[in-house]
Amino acid sequence: MTATVTTPRATGLDASTPASSFARHRTGVVLVGALALLILGAFLIGGGTWPGSLTVDLTGPLGHVSDWIIDNRDTHPLFLYFFGHISNAVVLSVRGVYLVLLAAGWAGVTVAAGLIAWRVAGVRLALTAVAAFILCALLGMWVPTMQTLALMVVAVLASVILGALLGLAAGLSDRVFRSLRPVLDTMQVMPAFAYLLPVVLVFGIGVPAAVLATVVYAAPPMARLTALGLRDADAGVMEAAASLGATGRQRLLTARLPLARKELLLGLNQTIMMALSMAVIASVIGAGGLGDRVYQALASVDVGAALAAGIPIVLLAVVLDRVTAAAGNRIGTTAPQTGPAWSGWAVVVAGTVGAAVVARLVSKPTWPDAWTVGIAEPVNEAVGWMTDHLYSGVPVIGGTADWAAHFTTWILDPVRDGLQWLPWWALLLLVAVLALVIGTWRTTLTAVLAMAAIGVLGVWDPALNTLSQVLAGVGVTLVIGFAVGIAASRSERVERLLRPVLDVFQTMPQFVYLIPVVALFGVGRAPAVAAAVIYALPAVVRITTQGMNGVDPVVMESSRSLGATGMQQLRKVQLPLARPALLLAVNQGVVLVLAVVVIGGLVGGGALGYDVVFGLAQGDLATGLVAGAAIVCLGLMLDRVTQPTQGRTEKGA
Repeated sequence: MTATVTTPRATGLDASTPASSFARHRTGVVLVGALALLILGAFLIGGGTWPGSLTVDLTGPLGHVSDWIIDNRDTHPLFLYFFGHISNAVVLSVRGVYLVLLAAGWAGVTVAAGLIAWRVAGVRLALTAVAAFILCALLGMWVPTMQTLALMVVAVLASVILGALLGLAAGLSDRVFRSLRPVLDTMQVMPAFAYLLPVVLVFGIGVPAAVLATVVYAAPPMARLTALGLRDADAGVMEAAASLGATGRQRLLTARLPLARKELLLGLNQTIMMALSMAVIASVIGAGGLGDRVYQALASVDVGAALAAGIPIVLLAVVLDRVTAAAGNRIGTTAPQTGPAWSGWAVVVAGTVGAAVVARLVSKPTWPDAWTVGIAEPVNEAVGWMTDHLYSGVPVIGGTADWAAHFTTWILDPVRDGLQWLPWWALLLLVAVLALVIGTWRTTLTAVLAMAAIGVLGVWDPALNTLSQVLAGVGVTLVIGFAVGIAASRSERVERLLRPVLDVFQTMPQFVYLIPVVALFGVGRAPAVAAAVIYALPAVVRITTQGMNGVDPVVMESSRSLGATGMQQLRKVQLPLARPALLLAVNQGVVLVLAVVVIGGLVGGGALGYDVVFGLAQGDLATGLVAGAAIVCLGLMLDRVTQPTQGRTEKGA
């Protein structure tokens, strides 16, 4: 066999051209150019923080908007005949679902959950669903669980409808897709606290504001995945449908949507998870239910009460996640049919009605108080013991308070001071270099403009403080996450043991993390970073494990046959081939850490997170929205410098 040598002329690329030379030495050229600009800027611009002459003060305009909304909320036709009708529709919908759940009683709801899970996913998941709802009742949280479930049903339904419509438009039109993408990016990166304030200004404290804030947060995944499914429809199938004379509407209904069913169900799954994660945050503006119990426990630092209310949220998330995932996995399979398709759902309806009637005849529809189990007291005793014995005075290793102090002194302070010491133009140059090395000119421009917008908004120093916390949290997350993910990929037993733990940590509300973290580490930036690490770690571990397991087994077997040891396979085969997944893990770690660092403003994290929380608490639209916009810009910049383009990912892999 003779090797074929491809010359530059054969590929259409002359090796002597400047473009090819830049492509081959891209990183070196960028670094040399950055060094030259750094030296030149030091002489021409000097140092210093962001100049005040380049800032824009939005306090006045946003203050006027806030005052106008407050003055006209009860009299202006826009509020009376538009927002008022939306508010009434939300209230009536949530109340209707809640009354149906109460009428069904604990027996009807539990049986319905089990039968639906059986119909969709089989007996094992049905038993899991029944056990989950019974456990919610045993914890004394039946009524709050039904309140949260009613709000989630309405919010998820509205999110799915809105997301599907937006995704449908984006999937069928390139112009709409390009226009909608930055909007979805903003909706997903904007911290929840930032857009709670304008929603509360318009709708007031209560269920409507909570539902609409949840819709804003939960609709983007549905829109993205719907657009993805429609745009990735098999071109051959679509061409065949067109050749048979099908109209555009017929092609959509008979070809595009059926081919996108998996993406649509995945979008539903992600929307449910996002909506449940908002349950606690929405309680700040009157959502009630389980989230309100968690928020009240946070205010009183009651870990046991928070855990008792947090566990039902986790159980709801796990059951709904498993049911929707099982429904997606069944698509395309050829399961044997034992009867008409409607017969299974008829059993679900009949079983639910029968259980509700029997329970109402035998006893009250609500769960008996005598059947509840209190876990708050023993949990608080355990936390008290940990605080007494681990907070300080531990021989040799020191206590958790010492760890927090050392982490702040040795890592957080130097990173923050170093970022704030850098001249503003040098930091922009650093962002440009990182974005250009890993991405394209377009992503570089986006990252630099996003970072510059933070300075223009007048929150340069607080943003760098937040950035220092994010960088420290991401560093700890990646070290632990990569190590655990690699261990899970090399041992099926470790992966099986980790799965339920990761499920719990990934679905537990962020607020629940803050309570034990504050009890162990005190108040400050360190506990905010610790809570962010705990929240982001499951996603990094999952993506790392999936990426390592996705390496071609043929390549692994070939390296093993050549005598490579386990460590050599890891370093020279698995890690290079799993590079795209590892980069995605970095990207997701950055986004998730940023989300919780903002909430860390409640426990002394300070910086932009504190400004957002302060704006919400004081009704200060200018402070809250400016800090929220700065966080969006920070998240956009971090996304662009950690997520390479497809072409460069494949080249690196």
